[in-house]
Amino acid sequence: MSVLEMYSEFRSEFPNIATKADEIHIEFWGSLDPEYTYSWFESLAKALHREMHNGVEATTYKGVFEYFRKAYLFGGDEAKNCIDVSFTENLFWRVQPENAIEYWSIFPDLLKGLYVNFHNRTPA
Repeated sequence: MSVLEMYSEFRSEFPNIATKADEIHIEFWGSLDPEYTYSWFESLAKALHREMHNGVEATTYKGVFEYFRKAYLFGGDEAKNCIDVSFTENLFWRVQPENAIEYWSIFPDLLKGLYVNFHNRTPA
């Protein structure tokens, strides 16, 4: 699966959080451009930061995390790299531990490993 295919599929499956990521992405990049798809997944991580900060229940996004777990397992090298570098490495970055703990608890172990391998610690 290409990153562009993953982007399109994700937007179709999760329109509510995709819209929130769009707002952040447009604020930073000026538009939604397929050329910046990797960056859009970083914007998605930032949208989830806001949800954590605002106290939105983590279970709201369990399907999102499961989507990325499956895409990492079955999506191919391009999808794996994007999930690792653009999404997972940024997902809990600078999130207060008390805001991250519930999300971390439902985050798939496979993706937890990517985060810990990069940051050498857990977020909570």
